[in-house]
Amino acid sequence: MKTIVRLQVISLFVKRSAVLLLLILFNSTLTISGLVAEEKPAELGIYEHLDQILPDGLTFTDENYKVVDLKKEIDKPTVIALVYYECPGICSPLLEGVAQVITRAKLDLGTEYQVFTISFDPDEKPRLAKDKKANYARLVKNKDVEKGWRWFTGDSANVTNLLNSLGFKVKKQGEEFIHPASLIVLSPEGKITRYLHGTYFLPFDLKMAVIEASEGRSGPTINKVLKYCFSFDPEGKKYVVNITRISGTLIIFIAVSFLVGLLLSKKRGRNKKLLNEE
Repeated sequence: MKTIVRLQVISLFVKRSAVLLLLILFNSTLTISGLVAEEKPAELGIYEHLDQILPDGLTFTDENYKVVDLKKEIDKPTVIALVYYECPGICSPLLEGVAQVITRAKLDLGTEYQVFTISFDPDEKPRLAKDKKANYARLVKNKDVEKGWRWFTGDSANVTNLLNSLGFKVKKQGEEFIHPASLIVLSPEGKITRYLHGTYFLPFDLKMAVIEASEGRSGPTINKVLKYCFSFDPEGKKYVVNITRISGTLIIFIAVSFLVGLLLSKKRGRNKKLLNEE
């Protein structure tokens, strides 16, 4: 009987110790995450606004100097690429990726869908948009780029309202912008239905996004796991592995596994001891 009581006391001690260890590890992870978060910009990246409608009254000027209400120009599935035309970083790979996927996708540009490239630098003007369109149009083969790929600029107020509506957060540093890379797909009614992150896009992903948008259906972001494991690096202007998140998750997983294994081991040992005594 004394042996059984002693084993129960030991088991209770082990359980409480393991729980305490787990709490300490979890608290340490949260503390580290908090410290890292404080060092990062408050708002930078993409905050998905699926199913939200683009507001009316967003005034932009296209590469042909035509002033339009952006919402009224969306009469078919529309892919929006947010960049700034003088970007020395990820905008060029993004636009090259757009040109490539337009060429490869089995979709009729200008009829089945359209692409809007919009500068979020209010200092950039239609002339620059026209020059950039000419450069990237050369990369597209056998598609109606003139009709289906439009390039826009706008003033500070309209740019800010557009970015807020799409959940696209940027930060200006000196003459450059820190920003993420993504395509945002809208339905013919202006509803946000899909985000395609990165600078390289598969034709299948674009086709599915356009089909969903044409039906007004929003689709889940394919790379949410990548979003969890990767964070935007403002200095390198690219996505990098988020060590804090990954290590924190691993620590918690290992601690829980250790706790479960310890409890099961003690239970097997106690049962074996009781059988031997009998």
